[in-house]
Amino acid sequence: MSRYWLFKTEPGSYSIDDLKKDGRTHWDGIRNYQARNLLRDEVSKGDKILVYHSSTDPVGVVGIAEVVREAYPDPSAQDPSSKYYDQKASDTDPRWFMVDIAFRERFDLVPLSELKETKGLEDMVVTKRSRLSVQPVTREEFEIVTKLGKRD
Repeated sequence: MSRYWLFKTEPGSYSIDDLKKDGRTHWDGIRNYQARNLLRDEVSKGDKILVYHSSTDPVGVVGIAEVVREAYPDPSAQDPSSKYYDQKASDTDPRWFMVDIAFRERFDLVPLSELKETKGLEDMVVTKRSRLSVQPVTREEFEIVTKLGKRD
């Protein structure tokens, strides 16, 4: 059974257009324990993702991706030259994980302001606690946001 997620990215670092060009990428650099736990324990192959551009104006959902590889250790945690280095990470306790995702669709930005005003999205995590980089989304929320993104 597929689940649904919202993954945040800063478009200046990696955007939906980068994902479209690459086709597939690893989703690394997660350094929040709650987001890490979701990636490690709950995100599964085949799950659908709303890609959300943050740290831009306006912020919002810009497309859809899919999980194509489940969680595995993030090697940047053990790379001293990486900005994601964690001196406590080891082969036996990797601490941080990543998943691989694939591009599925790009659509016009659905801004956070619209998400907050849309019926059916009142309880969506991003409309309440917008800081978490990996967030669960219900199937209904996913469908509503997708319709908003595909409108003409």
